Amino acid sequence: MSNEETSIHWFRKGMRLHDNPSFKLAYESKNSAGQYYKLRPIYILDPYFRKHIRAGMNRWRFLQQSLVDLDLSLRKLGTRLYVVRGLPEDVFPGLFTKWNVKLLTFELDTEPYARKRDEHVENLARQHKVKVEQKVSHTLYNTELVLRANKGSVPMTYQKFVSVVSSMPEPRRPLSAPTILPAECLLNDDLENEEYDVPTLDELLTLKGFNPEDIKPCLYPGGEVEALRRLEEYMKNKTWVCKFEKPNTAPNSLKPSTTVLSPYMKFGCLSSSLFYYRLKEVIGNSAHSKPPVSLIGQLYWREFYYTVGAATPNFDKMLGNPICCQVPWDSNQEALEAWANGKTGYPFIDAIMRQLNDEGWVHHLARHAVACFLTRGDLWISWEQGLAVFEELLLDADWSMNAGNWMWMSASAFFHQFYRVYSPVAFGKKTDKSGDYIRKYVPELIKYPDEYIYEPWSAPKSVQYRAGCVIGVDYPKRIVVHEEVYKINITKMSLAYKNTKAIKEKNVHPAPSPEEKQKKKRKFK
Repeated sequence: MSNEETSIHWFRKGMRLHDNPSFKLAYESKNSAGQYYKLRPIYILDPYFRKHIRAGMNRWRFLQQSLVDLDLSLRKLGTRLYVVRGLPEDVFPGLFTKWNVKLLTFELDTEPYARKRDEHVENLARQHKVKVEQKVSHTLYNTELVLRANKGSVPMTYQKFVSVVSSMPEPRRPLSAPTILPAECLLNDDLENEEYDVPTLDELLTLKGFNPEDIKPCLYPGGEVEALRRLEEYMKNKTWVCKFEKPNTAPNSLKPSTTVLSPYMKFGCLSSSLFYYRLKEVIGNSAHSKPPVSLIGQLYWREFYYTVGAATPNFDKMLGNPICCQVPWDSNQEALEAWANGKTGYPFIDAIMRQLNDEGWVHHLARHAVACFLTRGDLWISWEQGLAVFEELLLDADWSMNAGNWMWMSASAFFHQFYRVYSPVAFGKKTDKSGDYIRKYVPELIKYPDEYIYEPWSAPKSVQYRAGCVIGVDYPKRIVVHEEVYKINITKMSLAYKNTKAIKEKNVHPAPSPEEKQKKKRKFK
């Protein structure tokens, strides 16, 4: 038990030293006698996340690398990262007493679980006479202030959101990372206590029941150092930044055609404010692309989903979600697993899902294609099922954006042109006619001629044998016939829209589904 008064900064998402106002508050604060608090930066390895949050090996590795990176950066400043294992509500009372804590700081989090957790922790802190300070730094804007600027209502379109924030003050300027901490806030002991060491990757993976030997090579290392390196690598190319238009990037290029900064944003290794102002600085007065397709436009998309997600009940579910179309999706575990594992028989779709499984990242247009295929386009499986798979596999799995994008692509909210369906064949051909992307991720088809690479089922048997891949034996037959099912699904989606509208209007006689019609026919025969 320490007699020295302590401040704790609790790292969660904001895993960085640059632009971290709550961390700055922790190391700059003094008590009533004008003395600095002793600083304890912590990360809590929460068993709730280990047990309940869907996360694959790639994301656990990214987290572990980010923790190592953060610990190394803190040690250069004369402190360290204290990794504490346990539920926050269980560990904080002991820490408050053991370390004589007077101040607790952390970054504001808008997710439902985080809000409940933080409210509980604040109550505990109050009981122990610990002051709590939260700062907004994970997003450009305080979501509550955006809602207030929109007269208390949620901006339900991207255009409306941009209009609202355009009337608000510019986002706050990013803070520089500290190069030195006040000597008085540094501890002289406990810096080498192994009890608080960052866990090894093997430890984290084993806790989740993974075999560490199964993990694929790391393409996107976690941590603030890599985030800043990657940011500056792209900021060097002014022409590329100015001309960037997201729809004109390729979903199936062999190397990413976008920045792949999204995982670093998700974990808070990179500040959205720093990214925003670096873009403004690079662009200057030059001609440039505009939102929604520009790089700044991509940051606005993130802010849009965070704002809607923070203010919408059950945002990640269909039932009880006031903005979501109520669709009678099918339940088909076999088809879901085929989709998730890249075995649908559609090479473009399978290549995307295999890349996602191996690397933890795919282009946003590739996400659109597989999301449409799973939901309204082909398999008619709930977007919630797709969300769960993405939550496990994506390095950048972000609660607000994941839910928002899945509702969008399933035409359940935000986007309502459900009759516009991605072709699992034609769409990929636009940017990769010869199918090099497919050959990389679906190597069974590597010897297929270009004319059959997207539709291997159409290849004559002689071609299949010569390529060493017989459809239905070495590679799956296509799971559905797209040309037929997407038309049926458009009709079903139209009916779901009518039913949802009827329910909202409190119509007690919504239109019956095709299945209900069949039941009625059988009943009266």
